[in-house]
Amino acid sequence: MGVRPPQQDDDEPDAIEFGIAALDARLSEAGVAFPADKDSIVAALGDRKIPYNATGNKVTVAEAIDRSGKEYFETEQELLNALHPVFEEMRESASSSVLMQLRALVPF
Repeated sequence: MGVRPPQQDDDEPDAIEFGIAALDARLSEAGVAFPADKDSIVAALGDRKIPYNATGNKVTVAEAIDRSGKEYFETEQELLNALHPVFEEMRESASSSVLMQLRALVPF
């Protein structure tokens, strides 16, 4: 997923990546080879955290995989499909919190 940030400078990115889009980019950078288990994926990505919403809340890859209930993935697409509901659930629960609703009201 991606959301356009407010337009300020030309040096800023065109979109903020979060969830599966952010994970996919990091998998490509790390060169993870599939089939892969949780430990090899976490080892390749290190302790990087993946943003799961546009406000910058993050989760480690290890925690996201734990929440998926799977330990082994034949393909990158299988990993992304398993983690998609995890990111969606986290994004929805974060956006429904009182703090996040208050943050949405602030214009900056």
